[in-house]
Amino acid sequence: MLRLTAPPTPTSTTTPRDPDGMAVASFILGLLGLLVLNLFLGPIAIVLATVSLLRGTARRGRALLGLTLGMADLVVLFAFMQADASISWSF
Repeated sequence: MLRLTAPPTPTSTTTPRDPDGMAVASFILGLLGLLVLNLFLGPIAIVLATVSLLRGTARRGRALLGLTLGMADLVVLFAFMQADASISWSF
């Protein structure tokens, strides 16, 4: 006897971003931003840390450290801009 069944329904393969991964990424980008590209990496670290904290990350310390480092990136950039009287700085 031939049995007709419905094809299996596809499962959702998209999952929300991992808040723990975002916390680690914000820490790494904030740390890297102290050396290079702090104009870009600082705000990205701040956004990633804020979103991971709002989504309830288990790595709260890393997210807070990423948030702090992201803000430090912008402070360092501002300090070097004032000292050098330019938008960029070099070693």
